Amino acid sequence: MKTKYELEYTLNTSPAILYNRLSTPEGLSEWFADNVNLRKGKYTFHWEGTHQEAAVIQRKRNKFIRFRWEDDEEEDQYFEFKIHTHELTGDVALLITDFAEEDEKDDAVDLWNTQISELKHAIGL
Repeated sequence: MKTKYELEYTLNTSPAILYNRLSTPEGLSEWFADNVNLRKGKYTFHWEGTHQEAAVIQRKRNKFIRFRWEDDEEEDQYFEFKIHTHELTGDVALLITDFAEEDEKDDAVDLWNTQISELKHAIGL
């Protein structure tokens, strides 16, 4: 059974720029997948000869976007990108919510760390 986990990364960018990288095929292709297509409300993510489809199940511009993998059997599982601006410092944080099997969680976290490094590079950080 997959369990929910959350990660937080501080990024020195604006919520609008970050949201564009999290919600558009062009933005996601810069850091999350080799290529991303959007057709009839379905995102198709391509990685080295494989692909996976996801649907957006919730979104609020410049705040968050939540996806569900089409092949995920559990209705309550998703992956989400949430943008949070700290009130005192003005720092912009990206909160990622995802699900993984307990014995795969460390690998999943490592993968997110790698992906966020790519995101920072794409943004110019």
